[in-house]
Amino acid sequence: MEEKKLLRAKYLRKRKAGYFEIKKDFFSPLINLIKKSHKRIKNIAIFYPTNHELNIFKIFEIDYFRKFKILLPAIESNRSMNFYKWKKNDVIFLNKFGVPEPEKSVKIIPHVILLPLLAYDKYKQRIGYGKGFYDNYLNNFSKKKYLITIGVAFSFQKYHKLPVNNKDFKLDYIITEKGII
Repeated sequence: MEEKKLLRAKYLRKRKAGYFEIKKDFFSPLINLIKKSHKRIKNIAIFYPTNHELNIFKIFEIDYFRKFKILLPAIESNRSMNFYKWKKNDVIFLNKFGVPEPEKSVKIIPHVILLPLLAYDKYKQRIGYGKGFYDNYLNNFSKKKYLITIGVAFSFQKYHKLPVNNKDFKLDYIITEKGII
């Protein structure tokens, strides 16, 4: 879709120009959401921040998150990905897109996935980089009741209504420095 391509370029520039370092309290709404959840959450998938993505590694500075297994995505063949256990100082490898990945060992299905994005809207739709890895993964596991999806972004990445198709996965929540929607 040409419109998505234009939006990707626009919001990549916006994110680069507007990037700022978040504080630990950015994650307070996430902590409250997890505490209120009736789901049994043991692991949380994050992403390795690149290309002016929000520094999600702040969660490593918060005691509350020490009780969870942290996972990172790794690209597999056929436009798919899986998640693997990772600790902040563990070895990483660069995939074919130059994105850091953990060592591939035992695949783990996350209970909570914190996703990067370029733009989002009030309907909790997102635009990523266009390769479809997260959408493919989430569409395969969308029937899993214990999976909570949360887009992580700066508030200036909000767009009024994103163009979507039937392969785009609608998120459960979006978290920004202004709170959670």
